[in-house]
Amino acid sequence: MQTAKLFMNGNSQAVRLPKEFRFHGDQVYIKRMSSGVLLLPYDTAWQGLFDALDEFSPDIFAEGREQPIEQERTDLEDMFDEISS
Repeated sequence: MQTAKLFMNGNSQAVRLPKEFRFHGDQVYIKRMSSGVLLLPYDTAWQGLFDALDEFSPDIFAEGREQPIEQERTDLEDMFDEISS
């Protein structure tokens, strides 16, 4: 595992990333995770979702999908009529 140097930049702590870990742009998303910090590219935050969606086949629901039996429920309007009566 590689390491990176920490240094102070004014009153802020900064990390000097090795060249192969550089990000494009001038912002990243940052998230604290237990005892670490995760940095994600700002311009591709949704890319993981898009990649995951591409894993589904176009015919994923070709045979339909199992649905639970619909429950009998009182209409919302009927509920308000009962309350106001």
